[in-house]
Amino acid sequence: MADMPVAKLLLKLSPPVMLALLIQSVYNIVDSYFVAQYSTEGLTALSLIFPLQLLMTALGTGTGTGLNLLVARMDGSGDTAGQQDVIKSGLLLGVFNFAVFVGAGLLLLDGYYRISSDQAAVRALGMQYARIVFAGSLGLFVESNCTRLLQAKGNMVVPMLAQVTGAVVNILLDPVLIFGLFGAPRLGIAGAAIATVAGQWAAMFITLAAVWRSCGFGGRLRLRHCVHIYQSGLPSIVMQSLNTIYIIGLNLILKQFTEDAVTVLGIYYKLQTFFFIPLMGLQQVVVPVLSYNYGARDHRRVRQTLVCSIAGSFCVMVVATAVFLAAPGALLALFSATEGILAIGVPALRIISLSFVPASFSMMLTVYFQGVDRGRASLFVTILRQVVLLVPLAWVLRFFGLTAVWLTFPVTECVTVLAALALYRRGDRAAADLPGRHA
Repeated sequence: MADMPVAKLLLKLSPPVMLALLIQSVYNIVDSYFVAQYSTEGLTALSLIFPLQLLMTALGTGTGTGLNLLVARMDGSGDTAGQQDVIKSGLLLGVFNFAVFVGAGLLLLDGYYRISSDQAAVRALGMQYARIVFAGSLGLFVESNCTRLLQAKGNMVVPMLAQVTGAVVNILLDPVLIFGLFGAPRLGIAGAAIATVAGQWAAMFITLAAVWRSCGFGGRLRLRHCVHIYQSGLPSIVMQSLNTIYIIGLNLILKQFTEDAVTVLGIYYKLQTFFFIPLMGLQQVVVPVLSYNYGARDHRRVRQTLVCSIAGSFCVMVVATAVFLAAPGALLALFSATEGILAIGVPALRIISLSFVPASFSMMLTVYFQGVDRGRASLFVTILRQVVLLVPLAWVLRFFGLTAVWLTFPVTECVTVLAALALYRRGDRAAADLPGRHA
C-alpha cells in the first residue's frame, strides 16, 4: 500500500475483485436467462425486483465499505488500538442489516408490485421470487462485510474464490430447480430464488472462515464503532440506494408507454454490468488504497491513485460504448428477441451508451471523495445524479416521446461529471495547504 508503484498496485489488486464482482453479477443475469426460457412474465417480474435487490446490495456493500475504510485508515495511520472491536462491530452489523431489511421488505413487497405492474401474473411471480430472496439474504449481508474486511487487509483472492463458488452453485442449481431436472421438483421462478440464496450462503461460509483465520472473532460490540462504520459507509449506501429510487421512478415513467420499455431497462442493467463491473471492482480497490495513503498523509500517492483509476475506467468505457453502438440487437437477443423489445431496445442502448465515458470520470471521483474523507462531496455528486437529475429529467423528456427518455442518461452523466470536477478542484486547492508527503 505504501511503497509499490500505484499503477502496479492497482493492476495487482484489481483483477481478483473485478472477477469476484463479475461472478456476483452472474446471480441475477443467470436467473434472468433461465427464467426468460420459462416465462416472459417471469422476466418482467425479475426486471421489477431488480431495484429492490440493488437496495439490499447497497445496504450490505455500503456497510462493508464503511468497515473497509475504517480498518484501512487505521492500518495506514498505524493506530490499530481497538481494531478488533471495530471488526466485531462491523460483522454483527451484517446480521442487524438482515433483520431490518427482511422485516421492512416483506412488509412493503405487496404494495410495491401493485404499483409496478398491471399484470396479475407478473405480480404473483415477482412475489414468489422476492420472498425467498429476502428471507435468505443473511448470506449476502454477512458475506459483504467479510469481503470488504478481507479487502482492507489486502486479501483479494479469497473473496474472488467465494464468489466463484457461489456463482457455480447458482448456475448449477438454476436449471435443475426451475425446470425440475434429474428428478428435482419443477419450481419455476421459486427455484431461481432458491439457487440464488444457496450461492450467497456458500460465499458467506468461505469468507467467514477466512475472517476467522486472519482476524479472529475477538473484540466487543461497540455502539460508537457501529455509528462510525455507518457514517463512513453512508455515501456508498446512499449512492447505491438511490439506484433503487431512480430505477423505480424510471420504471413508472416507462410503464406509461409500454411494459416492454420496462423490460428493456431491466435488460440494459444486466448487460451493462459486464462493463461497469471492472469499474466497480476498481472502485473497491481504490478506496482502501486512497484511505491508507490519506491516513499516512502521502498526498502524492493519493493523486497518483486517482489518475491511474480514471485512466483505467476511461479505457473500459470506450470499449463499452463501441460494443453498445455496434451490436445492440445481438445484446438484446441474449434475453429476448421479440419484435417489441428490439424496436424499443436498439435505439435505447445506443443512446444510453453515450453516457458511459463521462460516467467513468464521475464514478472514480465519487470514491476518491470517500477515500480522502470528503463524504459530503461524494454524497452531493450522488444526490445530484440520482435524485436531482435522472428521474425529473426523464419525466420532462417523456413529453417528447419514448426515445427522448433515453437521453436522460447521457445528459445526466455530463452534468454530473462537471460538478464532480468542480468539487475536486476546490478540494485539491485545499489539500495543497495540508502538511504531508507531496513530492
